[in-house]
Amino acid sequence: MQISRTDLADFAYFIAIARHGSFRRAALEMGVTTSAVSHSITALESRRGVKLLNRTTRSVSLTAAGEELHAMIKEPLEVISQAAENLNRYRDAPAGRVRINVLEDAVSLLLDPVMPVFVERYPDVEVDISVSNRLIDVVGSGFDAGIRYGGTVPEDMIAQRLSPDLRWVTAASPAYLERFGTPSHPQNLHDHRCVRIRLGNEQLYQWEFEQGDEAIAIAAPGPLTVDASHAALGLGLGGIGIIYGVEPILRPHLDDGTLELVLEDWASMGSGFHAYYPSRRQVPTGLRLLIDLVRELRPLGA
Repeated sequence: MQISRTDLADFAYFIAIARHGSFRRAALEMGVTTSAVSHSITALESRRGVKLLNRTTRSVSLTAAGEELHAMIKEPLEVISQAAENLNRYRDAPAGRVRINVLEDAVSLLLDPVMPVFVERYPDVEVDISVSNRLIDVVGSGFDAGIRYGGTVPEDMIAQRLSPDLRWVTAASPAYLERFGTPSHPQNLHDHRCVRIRLGNEQLYQWEFEQGDEAIAIAAPGPLTVDASHAALGLGLGGIGIIYGVEPILRPHLDDGTLELVLEDWASMGSGFHAYYPSRRQVPTGLRLLIDLVRELRPLGA
């Protein structure tokens, strides 16, 4: 039986479903509706007279025939996809689409300074940006890549550094410090109100401090817990308590005096931003161009 263009399109949907184990996530990756993916697979099974997927309301799995098809066409389709992507290098104006999941801090510190230049330079490249502080499976959720602090990048991913290491500091409003005093040692934080941080894995973050060879992690006490930098910043500016964050986020408010550094001698260094993705073989043109531009413009310095 001869293969058709319709088969090739349906095979691409099939591979996406097999990769994600989900019609919804496959549809997100392919940029179509869930119903379009479902109709495509139904049509493929009908034309070939073979059931390829077992479907329930909660899961999708491959049948024996589906397993065999997946094993045989996965690599050839990846090669075709990469070949099509590589053609963009020969265009006068690169094109394509890339979906990235980005940590909140990276939006203001990396993307806001870079994207105006990117859009002007590459108007035919579409970048779909999803902002989330939660640790998610970027591949399983249909993204081409993620941007996170280096220490949180999954070990099975390819990582590309986008910034130097960053300084983490504590700060509070002048009104708070006037009322409650200024701690002189990280242990003094136990006598203060702190705005605690919930990480993407739902754990409470222990504030990290360094001075010389001494390192301390403090389970900061406080009545409020947030999972986003802008929320902590707003609460700190409102005088509710001491906040902890990466210095470039706090810097404008430190410069205008609405926040003051606390325990500056104990500030610690943390790994900078990294872009990460699953394979060196298939780096979408848009992602490669974005990484190159961030490195060129260096919004956070060398």
